[in-house]
Amino acid sequence: MRRLYSLGVRVYRFGIFLYSLFNQKARQWIEGRKNWKDRLRDANIKGAIWIHCASLGEFEQGRPVLEGIKKSHPEKKLLLTFFSPSGYEIRKNYEIADCVCYIPLDTMSNAQTFIDLVQPEFAIFVKYEVWHNFFGELSKRGIAHFIISAIFRADQVYFKNYGAWFRKTLTRTTKIFTQDHRSLELLQDYAISNAEYAGDTRFDRVFEIAQKSKRLQRAEQFSGSYLTLVAGSTWAADEKFLSEALKDFPDIKLIIAPHEVDQKHIRALQNQFPASTLWSDSETEIKNCETLIIDTIGILSSLYASGNVAYVGGGFGSGIHNTLEPASFGIPVLFGPNFSKFKEAGDLISAGGAFSFSNSTGLKKLLSKMHTNENYRKNAGKIAKQYVEENRGAAQKILDEIID
Repeated sequence: MRRLYSLGVRVYRFGIFLYSLFNQKARQWIEGRKNWKDRLRDANIKGAIWIHCASLGEFEQGRPVLEGIKKSHPEKKLLLTFFSPSGYEIRKNYEIADCVCYIPLDTMSNAQTFIDLVQPEFAIFVKYEVWHNFFGELSKRGIAHFIISAIFRADQVYFKNYGAWFRKTLTRTTKIFTQDHRSLELLQDYAISNAEYAGDTRFDRVFEIAQKSKRLQRAEQFSGSYLTLVAGSTWAADEKFLSEALKDFPDIKLIIAPHEVDQKHIRALQNQFPASTLWSDSETEIKNCETLIIDTIGILSSLYASGNVAYVGGGFGSGIHNTLEPASFGIPVLFGPNFSKFKEAGDLISAGGAFSFSNSTGLKKLLSKMHTNENYRKNAGKIAKQYVEENRGAAQKILDEIID
């Protein structure tokens, strides 16, 4: 099985190389891994605490733990690694970490060399990040390594008939901290006993963001006294439904922050929403526009503070994006039907703080209810915020045990 896994890793790298010939992110993925050994040598971080995240979402999930370690032990060096360019490119200058770089592919030689160069005090992997050769090398050297905010489903490879080799990697982990009780029970059903429930560290992170967030003056000017829908991380399917539904609600303003902000996509949005202006266009009289298109990144969380209702994109694709962030601002959350992999989305729906729809008619009905019944809308927002507040504390639980 190890040989098959190693072969799969190399095939994956070759596929990325071919894709990089015409895809910018794939090129960044390839280029970013060049000279990684020299990067680690130059950083002089032997003995650092190592935190690994797949991408930006996992970074935000692990951030409360990372910053908690730095706060309690400022003398410790921190190494932060990413798998994806979408995480690395945004956080490559993260001031808390002493070194930020890509993780090399999970081959045995890479794992041995990487750990020789870093000699981490211990390592933390966030959510889905299980690196079989790295875990094996860490175990061989007696270096503690943890998975935090982990979530497991019965259809994953660990729980298949052929999954014994993959499960063995989980059993080597010093401790697995699960997001939910269902994941813990699933691990226990397969005799994986080195796990405990801690909760989801994202609750700590989004609560902190909401507490520190400042309203953006330009967004406040745009919203005025109108009911404002803030649509975050949208894709083409989301934008189609929004365009169709909002034709029936000329007095609802839309702030839309698409997942992709390349010029082609922004131009398409301008055509789709004619009475619109761009965030970067400071010359336009913003309060007279119906739609504000966000053509930059990094301000979505602050935009939710200016909204009355949130729309989270991705629900007509592979899955919805971050629903906890708008919920932490105390506004109801709307999204498409593909949310089954996201426990918090189901929880919010059950509690009455979030709502799902499957077509433009469904979206229109939800918008009508939010528009005409202010008490209903505010109560849903209150429920959403309460859900976030009640589920905080996972980061401190993890810190208490890891630091010990």
